[in-house]
Amino acid sequence: MAGKLKLVKGATQRAALVYGMRMFGEHDVAAVENASVRLGDGGFSPVTMHLIEGTRAQIRRQLMQSIDAFFELLDEEH
Repeated sequence: MAGKLKLVKGATQRAALVYGMRMFGEHDVAAVENASVRLGDGGFSPVTMHLIEGTRAQIRRQLMQSIDAFFELLDEEH
């Protein structure tokens, strides 16, 4: 069994990515609303939900672009 990892000064900060995905039929979605995450301190934080429409290939391509853009923005903030 591996030993417990230690946080080293200057090491990359750990995080949790909350993400959900479900495929619906073309005309099944009436609205997309924010989800909510309960935080460790008892508070709540909204999670913006996104809607991508198109063929499976188009959705996959847009999703990959969105993920890349998300991490680029995150890197600019730090």
